[in-house]
Amino acid sequence: MLSDGQKIGVGLTAVGVLFMLMGIFTFFDAGLLAVGNILFLAGITLTIGVQRTVTFFAQKNKIRGTICFLGGILLVFCKWAMIGIAIEVFGILNLFGDFFPLVFAFLRQLPIIGSLLNHPGLSNTFDRFTAGPALPV
Repeated sequence: MLSDGQKIGVGLTAVGVLFMLMGIFTFFDAGLLAVGNILFLAGITLTIGVQRTVTFFAQKNKIRGTICFLGGILLVFCKWAMIGIAIEVFGILNLFGDFFPLVFAFLRQLPIIGSLLNHPGLSNTFDRFTAGPALPV
């Protein structure tokens, strides 16, 4: 089970993602994007803890994603929202790309979303994302 702090962290992360989406939908409003970034980082920190957050972002194989993600946040704070979000998305894909197969597997287990994702047309597309690297046979 989640502690109260972790529940707040999950909520902050979700609200941060919502603010970032609203910032993108309002033609890259730098204020909404900045608030979304702050809430997202605070939510991640509260959810997994300070030490694990620092350890996650400081991993040697994820340093390029970390630099891009934090550099994108800095550009958003400097009101260069469109360029900042583009760099941030690249960083997010590098940082959290390993979690996408797990997220797709979880979404396939949900009642309504799962039946949509298991549709033959979509299933083939999502199978490409969840499959690991091809083995040299």
